[in-house]
Amino acid sequence: MADKAVAESPVTESAGLPAGGNDPDAAQRRRLHDAFVAVRARSLTLAAPLSPEDMVAQSMEDASPAKWHLAHTSWFFETFILQDHDPGYRVFREGYGYLFNSYYEAVGARHARPRRGLLTRPPVAEVMAYRRHVDQAMEKLVEAAPLEAWLQIAPLLELGLHHEMQHQELLLTDILHLLAQNPLHPAYRDSAPDEGQVAPPLVWCDYDGGVVEIGHDSKGFAFDCEGPRHETLLQPFALASRLVTNAEWLAFMEDGGYRKPGLWLSDGWARCQAEGWGAPLYWEPKDGGWTAMSLQGLRLIDPDAPVCHVSFYEAEAYARWAGLRLPLEAELELALGNATLTGNLLESDVLAPRVAPPVTTAQGGLARPSQLVGDVWEWSQSPYSPYPGFRAPEGAVGEYNGKFMCNQFVLRGGSCVTPQAQLRASYRNFFYPHQRWQFTGLRLAKDRQ
Repeated sequence: MADKAVAESPVTESAGLPAGGNDPDAAQRRRLHDAFVAVRARSLTLAAPLSPEDMVAQSMEDASPAKWHLAHTSWFFETFILQDHDPGYRVFREGYGYLFNSYYEAVGARHARPRRGLLTRPPVAEVMAYRRHVDQAMEKLVEAAPLEAWLQIAPLLELGLHHEMQHQELLLTDILHLLAQNPLHPAYRDSAPDEGQVAPPLVWCDYDGGVVEIGHDSKGFAFDCEGPRHETLLQPFALASRLVTNAEWLAFMEDGGYRKPGLWLSDGWARCQAEGWGAPLYWEPKDGGWTAMSLQGLRLIDPDAPVCHVSFYEAEAYARWAGLRLPLEAELELALGNATLTGNLLESDVLAPRVAPPVTTAQGGLARPSQLVGDVWEWSQSPYSPYPGFRAPEGAVGEYNGKFMCNQFVLRGGSCVTPQAQLRASYRNFFYPHQRWQFTGLRLAKDRQ
């Protein structure tokens, strides 16, 4: 993998386009033009280690082939920008709108998601040609669109960039799930050296709670589901200073955590029994210990690294076993505060969770939590539902988030495969409670008396 390409921070840098004369949005054009080039290039960099065979297969219904991710993100720009705002644009190939639409009912019928792995045609080479076709048209449009048209294009372009960043993360998580089905345990790329670090002791970071504001403040990009900003009441609480580790999860397992129904929500226990859960996803017993499949292939479990690939049901059962609870999403957002959103993200080029750093203190000597950004997405106990006053945008783009606000739970903080530019303190990720293939883990919380 080309480290330089992964290390770029698209959507925040600006360089290439010349100033646009009397165009008051020339700086924005330059920024989005350069971000478009960088984001599109990074998708190809992430796909570069894959063979054509890797890019076609689909390992389960929740995952998609890498080829489909590359085509779908191109379809997004073609459908929502080029076809509506470029009178001279000609679609690359009729039928792609059907093959590569994901879930936009307003756009029309589509190929069934569970059958994406059967799309051996078009071949990978043609999908790459499709990307080039869309890229060339998009760059010309960004450079030449009249100001009135640009004002309509710009927000859609920024949405498309963040959409593609989401699919970059999905591409990696889907590839990991695919390679994990192979008994030879092939690696996506070579292993990173083991750090040999020890997790610091867990300490508690206290918060007074009260009436706090959460949600996006309308400065810069955000998805619709991150707002409106609003007040919410939090009781005094404490957050663990770091994420739960593999060693701590092993203690849960050794104490029969996967065999005690009293620890589990009813739906979670039913899923645990039906699917035979006895450890996090990708864990395999070996010589009295455990290994786990990773993007670096099969590796021994690092007891000090954060536990990963656990469902909400498992996380909730672990918290109950520990006599504690999962945080509310508002508690995690409050903890982030105005902190710099840096951590072990995609740009770190590690592609695996890291051991927590030593505990640090804020002014006044109070401990502050680490790993709030990166490593693993943190399950909250908060259902993914609309904030007060939320209204989905009209049209097809209104289907992006709002229609999924049912039966899912919010995760916060990003993971080791999340692009940094994708994150904000208000960012809300969401998955169904049984899903495990994402880089998901947990931090404990407790009420303060």
